[in-house]
Amino acid sequence: MRILAARLANHFCRGRNAYQPRSRNYSSLNKKDDLTLEEEAERKIGWCLKIFFAGTATYIGYQFFPYLGDNLIQQSISLLHVKDPLFKRMGASRLSRFAIDDEKRMKVVEMGGAQELLHMLGGAKDDKTRKEALKALAALSKSDEAAKFLDSNGALSIVKSTPDSLEDSDISTYKSNILEKLDEKNLAVSPN
Repeated sequence: MRILAARLANHFCRGRNAYQPRSRNYSSLNKKDDLTLEEEAERKIGWCLKIFFAGTATYIGYQFFPYLGDNLIQQSISLLHVKDPLFKRMGASRLSRFAIDDEKRMKVVEMGGAQELLHMLGGAKDDKTRKEALKALAALSKSDEAAKFLDSNGALSIVKSTPDSLEDSDISTYKSNILEKLDEKNLAVSPN
């Protein structure tokens, strides 16, 4: 209705001071400014989406790539041979993340990872290194066959001789889990 009234007033009042209807656009910005604001908003949203997808891809890659095969297990085990405790902790951490089922745990044992973890634990001089070695051994000891291997290689005495930490309670937790699993194996073997 308003549009029709505005057209009629414009038609009849052409020559005189014609009534100029007010613009419905209440914004003080013009069309060009509106477009630049929209483009800027699209650019910011685009960057947010790109960052989100890059973060998602990084997270998936971080979760997926450590489990890629024998070459990675061998590299992780070779990190346990290095003298630097940081590299030893990195290798032990990789092995503990890799040991998610019995087949993979046995693969680590067969490639010599369990023996190297025991050497690492025996020679560890700081709590962080002990913690990572115990964490990896606890992950391996969840498999019955790996627990038998650990028991036959003297893991019980090495784990028992590992000092507890006043600062990190995870060490005593991992230690008790391993000892419990090895004691279960000893009790199962002795009656037979």
